Amino acid sequence: MAASSSRIMLGPLVAAIDQGTSSTRFLVFNSKTAELLSHHQVEIKQSFPKEGWVEEDPREILQSVYECMERTCEKLTQLNIDISNIKAIGVTNQRETTLVWDKETGEPLYNAIVWLDLRTQSTVERLINKTPGRNKNHLKHKTGLPISTYFSAVKLRWLMDNVDEVHEAILSHRAMFGTIDSWLIWCLTGGKKGGVHCTDVTNASRTMLFNIHTMDWDPELCSYFGIPMEILPRVRSSSEIYGLMKICSSLKSGALTGIPISGCLGDQSAALVGQMCFQDGHAKNTYGTGCFLLRNTGSKPVMSDHGLLTTVAYKLGRDKPACYALEGSVAIAGAVVRWLKDNLGIIDGSEELEKLAASVGTSYGCYFVPAFSGLYAPYWEPSARGIICGLTQFTNRSHLAFAALEAVCFQTREILDAMNQDSGIPLNQLQVDGGMTSNRLLMQLQADILCIPVVKPSMPETTALGAAMAAGAAEGVSVWSLSPEDLSEVTSEKFEPQINPEESEFRYARWKKAVQKAMNWETTEPICNGNGETSIFSSVPLGFYILGSMLMLIGAKYISGQCLLACISAECVHMPVS
Repeated sequence: MAASSSRIMLGPLVAAIDQGTSSTRFLVFNSKTAELLSHHQVEIKQSFPKEGWVEEDPREILQSVYECMERTCEKLTQLNIDISNIKAIGVTNQRETTLVWDKETGEPLYNAIVWLDLRTQSTVERLINKTPGRNKNHLKHKTGLPISTYFSAVKLRWLMDNVDEVHEAILSHRAMFGTIDSWLIWCLTGGKKGGVHCTDVTNASRTMLFNIHTMDWDPELCSYFGIPMEILPRVRSSSEIYGLMKICSSLKSGALTGIPISGCLGDQSAALVGQMCFQDGHAKNTYGTGCFLLRNTGSKPVMSDHGLLTTVAYKLGRDKPACYALEGSVAIAGAVVRWLKDNLGIIDGSEELEKLAASVGTSYGCYFVPAFSGLYAPYWEPSARGIICGLTQFTNRSHLAFAALEAVCFQTREILDAMNQDSGIPLNQLQVDGGMTSNRLLMQLQADILCIPVVKPSMPETTALGAAMAAGAAEGVSVWSLSPEDLSEVTSEKFEPQINPEESEFRYARWKKAVQKAMNWETTEPICNGNGETSIFSSVPLGFYILGSMLMLIGAKYISGQCLLACISAECVHMPVS
């Protein structure tokens, strides 16, 4: 993405912080052409303290942002591009990831609990069991969301119940809650010395504490989860000046001091804006750590009957109307590559995965359901677990690589089917973006499994672009026009289906069968007997293990008893009569 020295006289530039689950990036765009001029990326470490737990260090996340800004500013200087031409900065972030920090010390009180984390499963089960008819959609009329481990409210509740520092900070009125956007904006605008504590409507709508109709925190929802409203950030639009950057002047990136942070969107909303899906019916699918299909539904929220979420798509200005979207969320997409690499050690990276899969061109009947964090849309089944089935002696790692790519495509097919049912108007092509779209085999498989064309933009950084567009268009900045006639033409590549629909349907039916095998694998909710005591059989796998062990012991005891009787009888037969 290098720029030549002839670009010294570039017009206004806009930057974006893209803080994702697996990496942080800082990118700089030309506001007139949407051209990416320079960027830098830093990987983020994830920790897994216990099974199902996923955490990240908020300090490392913040430091990665500073590093990306510094390195990008160095690159711009080398390209002879004036950093002072940057007129605004946007923020886009991994959604739902939850943290609490001390506003007096500026220090996080615990690691950030990542959106994938499953530690709150028992809390979710208890909440659902208390609702009329055990209805996981009990709060959906306000939030657009099912009660799930996915969203921030239950993660925050866990922090309050299990981390003494968080509990004490709330009692002493020192605690601040936020998703990653809130943490970054607060730190970058001064932190404990006057930092701005805010979030935007798209991130707020993923907490289960936000009313998507009133567009504000809901006192009844906060009471339901026992969350004090004083710790919540102020909710703002996705495009307005929140505060000004404050960076050490001795750094190259110190030149960014005083530049407004004026755009904020959750990553999937940012991708929707970056793909310019501004019309009712426009949709995009982003392939990152997870996979997220959003369809713009206009100025009215549409409630799904088929397992999708209703979410705020964007609100591009304080006085502008909010736009809503239907969303299909898949927990594991790109994360399956990381699992095959780090956990199984059968690939070195995504490029090898593509080569292995291409070498066989089929899974040979092997199906992989990567339900590592349960299943999200359209099932919302936290008890599901990952399975690989259909194995034979012929199956090898290349077939497994192909099955892993197919799994991403099948999961997208499930949420696309649900979206078509909810809207009544089937999509005739799918716009895509995200890191996995560089895998051409995956894109072709996706077209084959959906039986519709897949369209990939030539500039893949649509999430960061969306945040930059929101920042540049903000009142008081106004260097990026979002009028349809002013939007840049996007060049793209189209992948057409290459297999017949019958084969696609056969493979999809087998996938659905595999999904059913993954269901109801795990439960954490204790089963009590009549005396209120917990049963040892509350975990199904543990119950089977213990029951099987007991039967084996009884059987062994019975067999040994029979052998003893036989020996005694034999002795009696040979005993001399006195």
